[in-house]
Amino acid sequence: MEAFPLRAVAHDDRLTITEHLSELRARLLVIAAVLAVLFAGCLWQSRALLHVLNVPLAQLPTSPGAQATGGQLPQALTRSADAFSRLGHSSSLDPQEQRAALSAADSLAAASRSLPRPATRAPVTLGLSEPFSTSVTVAFAFALLFGLPFLLTQAWAFVAPAIAPAERRAVRPLLILAPALFAAGVAFAYFLVLPPAVKFLQGFNHGAFDVLVQARDYYRFELTTMLVLGAIFEIPVLLLALSRAGILSSTTLRRHRRYAIVGLAVLGGALPGVDPVTTVLETLPLFALYEGSIVLLRFSEHRSSRRESA
Repeated sequence: MEAFPLRAVAHDDRLTITEHLSELRARLLVIAAVLAVLFAGCLWQSRALLHVLNVPLAQLPTSPGAQATGGQLPQALTRSADAFSRLGHSSSLDPQEQRAALSAADSLAAASRSLPRPATRAPVTLGLSEPFSTSVTVAFAFALLFGLPFLLTQAWAFVAPAIAPAERRAVRPLLILAPALFAAGVAFAYFLVLPPAVKFLQGFNHGAFDVLVQARDYYRFELTTMLVLGAIFEIPVLLLALSRAGILSSTTLRRHRRYAIVGLAVLGGALPGVDPVTTVLETLPLFALYEGSIVLLRFSEHRSSRRESA
């Protein structure tokens, strides 16, 4: 037996328990090596990954006072400097007055540049090791996200020999659909759920609090939301697998639609987020996924019936 047995196993091959364990060990070692490489790359680019996660929060000002000082006053000084500059180039003034106006324009422009610009929100760290531990956690989460297709490929390669070729062809579309739906769920969370959720949570009673957003809690909220919605988007794959196994049908889903709506509403309330904006944005796709699953099951059942008729 090879020391590192990664080879294609046919359905008719008969392997001993030791050979199965050797293959499992080899695939786990390959997965660990790939994840280690991805983790190293993500940790190397952790600043860029943190910047991506900071986008929903960075759009919010630190406070009304900081926004006024950092935004309105520099603009007023810049406008005054432009006005004095135009006045200094006016022919109606004598040379001494023109020099005075241009000097005032230069002073106003320098004062405008010296003022702080509009501040943006950024997470804060409170512990000595929190910058390191937070960066490691974010890097590992992105390594898992980027390595998901490879993990599914290795898992399928290990269990595929136990499945008959005909059944294997029926399962193969699910392997393609699962990563695509997971990526769609993560993108939905990042682009459509997190920006309005962060804006609502940080903008509620804005000005009444001096809010400091802790990096650990903020990134945990973002990563958990993206992970959960990515898993929620796998509902069509789960229902399609149950349909292929003969446990579920599109008719059953249509018949129990009212009960499903109640159950999905309860599930949406249990998803990450305590505010109504996040809860609504996370619940709405559940209904769309349920209806899309009905259409997907009907299409699959129609194809199966035509194949059997042929």
